[in-house]
Amino acid sequence: MFQSAALVKDVAWRGQCDAEQLDTMVRSLFAFEAGTLEDVYGGIIHLRRGLKILLEQIQSPNGQVDGEISRYVISMLYLERKLMKQPGMVQTLRDGIEVAAHQSESFGILHDQVVSRLGQTYQNTISELGPRIIVQGEQNHLGNPHNAARIRALLLAGIRAAVLWRQAGGSRWKLVFGRNAMLAEARFMLEETSEAS
Repeated sequence: MFQSAALVKDVAWRGQCDAEQLDTMVRSLFAFEAGTLEDVYGGIIHLRRGLKILLEQIQSPNGQVDGEISRYVISMLYLERKLMKQPGMVQTLRDGIEVAAHQSESFGILHDQVVSRLGQTYQNTISELGPRIIVQGEQNHLGNPHNAARIRALLLAGIRAAVLWRQAGGSRWKLVFGRNAMLAEARFMLEETSEAS
């Protein structure tokens, strides 16, 4: 969720983001039958930025966190909860993601058509749940249809991460009150990725 939120912020304010990180997040949407976190994201190493941001948010001196990233993450968790109460919408969402997955086989993961399909799928499902996630940024970047599609695809990937978080026993309350356990786990995972690289 934190990595998706950071990439949303990058696109919104700079009009671009790291292509490898974007690939990881979009690819996670197509991991329909993944058994582990590593299967979903192609290894923990691809989540280094998200883990670092999580640590920064938890360890920030004087409680000064990146409010924008925090707001996106909390919104993702809230919308995931609303989504999971609507099985019909979950199926519509899955159908749209499957269409994008098939397109990616022909065009590639980050092709405009694939990202656009994911953006449309988000718009036709999650956006209808409300409240919408209001993304802040430079208007010229936000008004660009390609950037808007990337932002929506990243929000969708963040909500997918929220589903995984919930399935692993996470909740909004654990995000707030379980900081020490998350801190220890994030540090451990970062150390593992440092040793692997």
